[in-house]
Amino acid sequence: MSAYLLDTHAILWWWLDDPHLGARARQVIEDGDDRICVSVASIWEIAIKSQAGRLPEMPAFDIEYPGLIGANHFDLLNITDHHAMRAAYFKSIHRDPFDRLIGGQALCEGLTVVTRDREFAAFGCEVLW
Repeated sequence: MSAYLLDTHAILWWWLDDPHLGARARQVIEDGDDRICVSVASIWEIAIKSQAGRLPEMPAFDIEYPGLIGANHFDLLNITDHHAMRAAYFKSIHRDPFDRLIGGQALCEGLTVVTRDREFAAFGCEVLW
């Protein structure tokens, strides 16, 4: 069994059934054979955007997210000090703190990042799209 960590856009596109989600990514999530994780960093990022009105498709994310996580059988991945330290010391200049945390988590936990963002490979992460 493989294990994956969804980048924030991958989660959103899955939940919204957006055609931008890559075919391989969609297949991995649909199969249900592998462990699929969602970072608390992504929950935080989506909540910030939802609260600011930047995600009109998810206006009540604060209420809906527990059901979305549970209905999809995703594992919520909390952030540890090891994840934070790994993210802080990437040599890559990627400035997005959410992506850095997701990358740190993926490396510490041995997870493949489901993303279209090529910067994760610069962190040393295995990626799938």
